[in-house]
Amino acid sequence: MLINEATRDFIRQHADDDVRRLALQGTKSEEVDLTLALQQIAGRQTARRKLPSWAEVDGIVYPPHLNMEQCSSEQTARYKAQMVNGKLSNGKLLVDLTGGLGVDFYWMSQGFEQRAYVEQNAELCAIAEHNFHQLGLSCSVSCCTTEAYLTEMEHADVLFLDPARRNENGGRTYSIEDCSPNVLELLPLLLEKADKIVLKLSPMLDWRKAVSDLKHVTEVHIVSVNNECKELLLVLSKEVTGDLRLVCVNDEQRLEIIPTLGMKYSQPGNEIFPPWEYKTPSSAPLFLYEPNASVMKAGCFAELAARYPVSQVAVNSHLFLSSVEIEDFPGRRFQIMSISSMNKREISEKLNGMKSANIAVRNFPMTADQLRKKLKLKDGGATYIFATTAQDGSHQLYICRKIG
Repeated sequence: MLINEATRDFIRQHADDDVRRLALQGTKSEEVDLTLALQQIAGRQTARRKLPSWAEVDGIVYPPHLNMEQCSSEQTARYKAQMVNGKLSNGKLLVDLTGGLGVDFYWMSQGFEQRAYVEQNAELCAIAEHNFHQLGLSCSVSCCTTEAYLTEMEHADVLFLDPARRNENGGRTYSIEDCSPNVLELLPLLLEKADKIVLKLSPMLDWRKAVSDLKHVTEVHIVSVNNECKELLLVLSKEVTGDLRLVCVNDEQRLEIIPTLGMKYSQPGNEIFPPWEYKTPSSAPLFLYEPNASVMKAGCFAELAARYPVSQVAVNSHLFLSSVEIEDFPGRRFQIMSISSMNKREISEKLNGMKSANIAVRNFPMTADQLRKKLKLKDGGATYIFATTAQDGSHQLYICRKIG
């Protein structure tokens, strides 16, 4: 994409300015392409947050706002690179069949001898090709549909797909068959053309249904950043042997379900996880644990109780109690200061003049806002209150301070 010198100067001068204010002010220079300049300024500001390595490279061209918001973050792209390099392939050929801005492709392809980027949007394809040159990445770039390239391509080590999750009217879609391209339709050809397929899907999707629909899934990776679920990644192979591997990642926290536990998904009547069983705490609970977003998405609560010295409050609470501190628990850790019923007098005694707190509800008949109003507390502060329903049906408030 060509950007004239006057426009480049404008971009440099206003790199840190508010884009909306710049749009209202306009420019007196007829040589400045204001629309393009604003797109580049906004894009680089977003890149500082999502793609810090790219933001440091002069000459990177950024696409429209929607494409910037939809692209992967550098953190999640680097995670995919760790997945594929040296673990899923021999490092010969990676093909990204839905290239987009090329963020995932750039990091994933680093460990491969040959790299092929495919994108049907001509503007995005041109931007990506320009950026790869600026970043020093040698690769082939093809502007065509996924289907056309897949039909003609040779065998690859890894195929990567991130199907578009918006329909013709711009609305969001989540199911596999409603995305473009339709991976379910292409699956036989995909399995024929590659040793491994890495599929990125919406974090809103039920991963169990995806595994059931696709049949050839060997690994499921649920990736969260700052405790917000961002991506659902599936690894597919023509030959499926052994147990399904499930990995829950949230920043530095990682929980991997051990295959030797016998959690097969392919055998009829065999559950993904062991059945939930209530365990009475062995002693008075001193710590409360809240699983991170990836673990919550996975739903492996019984596995947590089997792996750590914790007891779940109740079947639908998704909160865990323990008499010991567990530093490697995959989630947030809290020290319990007191436990209260919903009795007004007891609440008053336990809150003891408290003015503010962070409130969360789990399996509780009130929303957080409703409970905050009832307790007459402002939002925030160092205290955390978890409202939930115990195994015996009673409502309880856990008043805590965060420790990790």
